[in-house]
Amino acid sequence: MTASSVAATTVQFNPETRLYIDGRLRDAASGRTAENINPATEEVLGLATDAGAEDMDEAIAAARRAFDTTDWSTNPDFRQHCLMQLHDALQQDREDMRAELIAEVGAPLGFTYLAQLDWPLADALRWPAEYISQFGWERQLDVDDKFGVPYHRAVVKEPMGVVGAITPWNVPFEIIANKVGQILATGNTMVLKPAMETPWNALRWGRVIAERTDIPRGVVNIVPASDNSVAQRLLTDSRVDMISFTGSTVVGELIQRLSASTMKRNLLELGGKSAFLLLDDADLNATVPGCIAALMNAGQGCALTTRMLVPSQFYETAVEIATASFSSVSCGDPGDPANLYGPVISAKQYDRVMGYLQIAKEEGARITTGGGRPKGLDRGYFIAPTVLADVAPQHRVFQEEIFGPVLTVTPYDGGDDGAVEMANNSMYGLAGTVMGSTDRAMAVARRIRAGSINVNSALYYGADAPFGGYKMSGIGRQNGVEGFEQHLQTKVIAYPVD
Repeated sequence: MTASSVAATTVQFNPETRLYIDGRLRDAASGRTAENINPATEEVLGLATDAGAEDMDEAIAAARRAFDTTDWSTNPDFRQHCLMQLHDALQQDREDMRAELIAEVGAPLGFTYLAQLDWPLADALRWPAEYISQFGWERQLDVDDKFGVPYHRAVVKEPMGVVGAITPWNVPFEIIANKVGQILATGNTMVLKPAMETPWNALRWGRVIAERTDIPRGVVNIVPASDNSVAQRLLTDSRVDMISFTGSTVVGELIQRLSASTMKRNLLELGGKSAFLLLDDADLNATVPGCIAALMNAGQGCALTTRMLVPSQFYETAVEIATASFSSVSCGDPGDPANLYGPVISAKQYDRVMGYLQIAKEEGARITTGGGRPKGLDRGYFIAPTVLADVAPQHRVFQEEIFGPVLTVTPYDGGDDGAVEMANNSMYGLAGTVMGSTDRAMAVARRIRAGSINVNSALYYGADAPFGGYKMSGIGRQNGVEGFEQHLQTKVIAYPVD
């Protein structure tokens, strides 16, 4: 592992720092602000408005009014026009957003050309906008005559209403974009509550919408808040019809409880502890180095494959290759294209990951590389890429989401049946990767209880691909046809034959 020091930023930003509520960019009613911290330097980048209860109530009221009193929900051509406007406008801000994501997320430059920015920028809005014209908004059932008089029946798809979208800090643009695209394409209005750790990329959406689109006021509202009770108003307010949340399973459970009294539909994309599974016919030298994908975004990704499962007869060799692969990864300034990964998001997250490494040692795991702060990086929330060998299924670091640059390695026996059993030995079921001969890997992939699986070098990601999990990894799907329908109600109308 190589490390490069991080200099204080010299980038000149042009961030949006104001809330966007009812078509207006404004400060919080209280005047309160929060500091935006660069996790690579621990320096203050600037400020962002920190909303309170009054701001959230106004945002909910605006979204409700826009849904109930405008034709947004019933004018698909206009929605398509507005979404394509927004898509085009965001392309113009690409490099400003890239700089902000590197600074406030600590995202490596290279990752911004992938899922952190460029991939969702290409299709997160465009795909659902185009799908508006292809979706079957209404279909006819067979004529029926149960009372002796024939009648038609139509199945109609209608928007849910007001959607509260709550998004995390790890890949903020990507998650916001995929929520905005499908929520708006299906005719809903929304209140977005983004993470306070990464406010600038979220607030920029408000400025772009206000200045460069025809999206009516109230359709989109953006309300970052550091006080969790402000976000919780979305869960309990009867004017909100649905919650779309991406984040931890613990918070997902809270959302289920608090939203139950108003019977909101919940789309919950939660945690993961995904397997990087090698079958016994995999070429170790060709496949094991792929385990460094667990280091993307400093390991802060719910779908990253952080559990490497290896046939017992190849275990020590796989540990050696994984250790060498992790040791060769460059870490440091996220703005330097030579670095694969940068810091974790905050001091709180740093302490959490380091706490898990202590737990791993207490449980008997062996640290083969990493395990602490990289040499030469005395400031910033950096953790060296870490491989934990001799991890057993009963260990907490095998079962719990660490959300840091840490890979566990565990042997299995029993051929493909044993591989499947080990992969499924988790309360989570979000994603995974299977390495081996294609036919066997495909057969194993079909048996793993997870929402998205890569086989060998293939990649499931895309705005057209439904994403979500089994078990404690969530409820519902975001993106694709299934995600589109997630944001719609179904109505059946019976009417007489003329």
